[in-house]
Amino acid sequence: ILYYIMVVKFKEKLNLRHRQLQDEYVNLQQDFDKLQTENQRLKEELGKSMFSYATVKSNIAKLIFFTGLTSVMFQWLLSKISGRVEGISKTICLEDHLLIVLMKLRLGLSNIDLAYRFNVSKTTISNICRSWIPAMAMILKPLIKWPSKGAILKNMPKIFKRNFKKCRCIIDCTEIFARPSNLTARAQTWSNYKHNNTIKYLIGITPAGSISFLSPGWGGRVSDKQITMESGFVKLLEPRDEVLADRGFLIRDELAAHGATLRIPHFTKGKKQLSANEVDTSRQLSRVRIHVERVIGRWKSFKILQTVIPVSQVTMLDDIVVVCGALTNLLFVWTLYFYHTLATAGAACYAIW
Repeated sequence: ILYYIMVVKFKEKLNLRHRQLQDEYVNLQQDFDKLQTENQRLKEELGKSMFSYATVKSNIAKLIFFTGLTSVMFQWLLSKISGRVEGISKTICLEDHLLIVLMKLRLGLSNIDLAYRFNVSKTTISNICRSWIPAMAMILKPLIKWPSKGAILKNMPKIFKRNFKKCRCIIDCTEIFARPSNLTARAQTWSNYKHNNTIKYLIGITPAGSISFLSPGWGGRVSDKQITMESGFVKLLEPRDEVLADRGFLIRDELAAHGATLRIPHFTKGKKQLSANEVDTSRQLSRVRIHVERVIGRWKSFKILQTVIPVSQVTMLDDIVVVCGALTNLLFVWTLYFYHTLATAGAACYAIW
């Protein structure tokens, strides 16, 4: 009997302990579920707080501000590039690689700024830019195309058709500030016009407003005439072409040797005053040359072209210029397509109404 009583009491204690352990297990399971939910919430908040394409793409205004591109254009560009470049950092995706490069070009951000934003090292940012920008330049360079005479005439604005129907191209030189480390390079890049070390580029623009020619970079001390004659631009001209330029382009005879004509504003050097015809021609040239400044303005909306290029990045400048020029043309074509679509839709709605 005593043994039986002891067994019963022992079983009661075991049952009590079992119930206690069950209650503790339920409480621990509830705490675990709460912690798991909180952990997931914190991960989501951390993901939203981190700077990445995933957090930017949902806001179209932010994406355009940081890159100049819409999400459709961004994905198209990524699809063209992704097969030819590799990810430099395993901690960030390919979309973020492209976002870093576009932010570098669009906003002119320093590498350390981008490193803080994407939570990577400054060296990683530098490696991404040095790997991706040359690859992008090679892939996008076909977007800077020298069009045929027929294409030029077909897309020529009315303001050109009145007085410059034979215009093939409008040219200008633009300078980008740079600071080479080599003393000889500094002497070669010194620009008396800008009073600084610069790299000079010849840019050609079609009457319709797209970039059709970009020369390699030259030292700032080179003349407009030299860069025009030695950059390969003249070889693209055909007989009876007209080239519109500023007064600094003293290349009339050189273009004439290729059967082309130079149209520049008249100036009063050696004259008391201009004739009425010369004044009118100069005014007409000034009106159409405004288009050049607008295109260069769109090109230089990539703020890296407005900054002083560091020594470490001077070797990439030609590729940077090409990528910015190609993206400018891409944005230009996309804008034309957008407005054409709106106009077509508006005309269709009007016809239905």
